[in-house]
Amino acid sequence: MTTVVVVKKAGQIAIAADTLVTFGDTMLSKRYEDNTKIFRVDTDGGPSYIGMAGTVAHFPVLRKAMSSMPREILHLGSKDEVFDTFTKLHPYLKDNFFLQTKEEDSDPYESSQFSVVIANASGIYGLYSYREVFEFKEFWGIGSGRSFALGAMHSIYNKAKTAREVAEAGITAGCEFDRNSALPFDVFTVKMRESK
Repeated sequence: MTTVVVVKKAGQIAIAADTLVTFGDTMLSKRYEDNTKIFRVDTDGGPSYIGMAGTVAHFPVLRKAMSSMPREILHLGSKDEVFDTFTKLHPYLKDNFFLQTKEEDSDPYESSQFSVVIANASGIYGLYSYREVFEFKEFWGIGSGRSFALGAMHSIYNKAKTAREVAEAGITAGCEFDRNSALPFDVFTVKMRESK
């Protein structure tokens, strides 16, 4: 599990994640492996930062799959574009990376089995296992430390000057109180695109 947050404030977009990986009761800290949970994808609309929560196996698969997608179908600049991109990505994950899509017998759709947050100049987005997409107005978090992160970000959002400051507060709280999240953390920021 993990803590990953995205924040939009004062013309800035921020994404941050802890760096701890766990295997049952075993912890693999950044001291022993570069456990980055955020990766960059370059699109025609500019760079997007993708952070994810779920099994460790998803990290290299999603990074590799998205980096190999043709740029003309890799669009992450709106809620609909995120949905379209991940809908096209789903069969690719099944066919090329052997994604197991079943969670429960009553599933309404095949599951992609992960939670993702996306930060780019157009905004902050969340994508869940059935490819349901949300566009957040201020901030959000995913992973086992999200409740702690959301509380911290809520308490500081109106006082903070930048998105980065809010993201750092969220990640720090997640790492302080969630047993599956730990410092140090990674944080990336981009300037928000002006609305047309």
